[in-house]
Amino acid sequence: MRRSMKNAISLFLLSMGVSSLMAQTSEFKIDVQQTGAPIQSTMYGIFFEDINFGADGGLYAELIKNRSFEFENPFGGWVPFGNVTVQTKSPCFDKNPHYVRLSCNKELTGTGLDNEGFKGIGIKAEEKYDFSFYARTVTNGPIKFRINLVNSGHDIYETKEVEINGKDWKKYSVVLTPEATEAHSRLRITMLTQGTADLEHISLFPQKTFNNRPNGMRADLAQALKDLKPGVFRFPGGCIVEGTNLATRYQWKNTVGPVENRPININRWNYTFPHKKFSDYYQSYGLGFFEYFQLSEDIGAEPLPVLNCGLSCQYENDDPKENCPVDKLQPYIDDALDLIEFANGPVTSKWGKLRADMGHPAPFNLKFIAIGNEQWGTLFTERLEPFVKAIRAKYPDIKVIGSSGPQAEGEDFDFLWPEMKRMKVDLVDEHFYRSPEWFLNGAKRYDSYDRNGPKVFAGEYACHPNNRENSFLTALAEAAFMTGFERNADVVHICTYAPLFAHVDAWQWRPDLIWFDNLSLVKTPNYYVQQLYGHNAGTNVVPLTMQNEPVTGQNDLYATAAVDKNTNELIIKIANTGIQNRKVKLDLNGLSGGKHKGTVTVLHASDLEAKNTICKPDQVVPVVSEIELEAPAAEVVLRPLSFSVYRVAF
Repeated sequence: MRRSMKNAISLFLLSMGVSSLMAQTSEFKIDVQQTGAPIQSTMYGIFFEDINFGADGGLYAELIKNRSFEFENPFGGWVPFGNVTVQTKSPCFDKNPHYVRLSCNKELTGTGLDNEGFKGIGIKAEEKYDFSFYARTVTNGPIKFRINLVNSGHDIYETKEVEINGKDWKKYSVVLTPEATEAHSRLRITMLTQGTADLEHISLFPQKTFNNRPNGMRADLAQALKDLKPGVFRFPGGCIVEGTNLATRYQWKNTVGPVENRPININRWNYTFPHKKFSDYYQSYGLGFFEYFQLSEDIGAEPLPVLNCGLSCQYENDDPKENCPVDKLQPYIDDALDLIEFANGPVTSKWGKLRADMGHPAPFNLKFIAIGNEQWGTLFTERLEPFVKAIRAKYPDIKVIGSSGPQAEGEDFDFLWPEMKRMKVDLVDEHFYRSPEWFLNGAKRYDSYDRNGPKVFAGEYACHPNNRENSFLTALAEAAFMTGFERNADVVHICTYAPLFAHVDAWQWRPDLIWFDNLSLVKTPNYYVQQLYGHNAGTNVVPLTMQNEPVTGQNDLYATAAVDKNTNELIIKIANTGIQNRKVKLDLNGLSGGKHKGTVTVLHASDLEAKNTICKPDQVVPVVSEIELEAPAAEVVLRPLSFSVYRVAF
């Protein structure tokens, strides 16, 4: 936080209990009758990117790595034994042409395959898992396979057999029901019959997915998203949308249709950071745009897809040949128009029919589309403009999101905002990964923004301390900063913390909102800040001032207020970033005299470095208490280092 804060807190906590010291009283004036700007239902959302093994190995529930043998090393994730080769002749799927041929002639070792999963395969006892593959025999007669789950001690703890027959590709499946829980299993396939057979698209999927959907999401991770009560779900990411070159950019049309025939793509986080290189990091696209739209619907969020604008990542590639010329952008523009048709078009349209064929005849009711991630300069603006014109012409109700570049200020930012206004985009995507000091000093950021220009989409933000960890320090700084989002709800329409997920054994970037391993997850203090805002958004801002000024750090306090017209409640959010208890008088204009019942939810830690871990997930969690506030004048006492949310009935 502020420079001397951490040292002061350490001395303070050594010398006395924090509750024994009280600073001067502050007075907040809150006018419930002066209803202000509406708070958008999309205000507090989530941003997903396939970084830190967030999709394959994370949210996407598939447990087999490289299930179609399409990695650059076709045996990536697999250990073949015996006579196993990779083939491409007469494949089962044209977009995934590789498959394996297994031949068994009583080799001493046997013949088969062993898959490591994603840092192991997480299996829970007594739950059912669907094992499946496509296969054909090359030699005459049936061939039998044994399917094993093997634990980290190399012991077999589940066995089933599958027999295949016939020289045409067919799908075979069996249900595994292990009796043990194991975080680091392996899947083993062994031939039991002499002969030769081909295998393709080998899959192990829990039956228990989020909403029990086939090809669905890992239940606990998706439920954690729903529990945020998000207003919007941005996907499929940031930098992966751009790609390191145009060939590796994210192309949504490759992610729809039969899951077995979606071509894979190397993930740019495979190689971006040399010290965090994961050569086995690819995108299977099992989690594709249909699944993203469906997940948005399942968690109650508006879908917000981001598409490539014809540029490769400007950080990674300065080769002009890896940028699509402006006069050849039409295929990229068509992709955007076709995506809107896929989401909203009738079943009689080309792309609407595909959506229906995939199991969702009703439209997804797409309202937003973002073009480009965090590009900058004229390279970006001259490409964005034809997208805006084409979308406006065909789909005038769709809100188009532009960008202010990768920084929250500076030359590129100053160039892009006027350009976004000139093009009349609906929202401008701002990104900021900054220090705790920046967040605390930035609570006034949007107070002076143009009220008549495009609205703000704070599309990627997170507080980054020196150690880049998710601590209570970062969560409290974000809570303080976010009071400025709400107070300026007439300008800020969407905000999404980033990144969302990180596998504890395979991450490239931190901090992240939710950490997980193969069996469990941990919600960071930052998660709870987002959840408190999402669950307590309200419908309209109301004025909250101290000495006629917004509360943006005076006496270490940050505050905002809103009303919820649906529940007839006043919602007050206050971050106390100081090391003292703070007594606050509330002048509640517009509330009837007398006692008003409600609740206060407090997120607090006496140690700024406090964090939640897989082993200790509840070190920093919100605590809810019932309260009564006396109107028109009430008094509350704020704990030091706390974020408090008050809800009281009118």
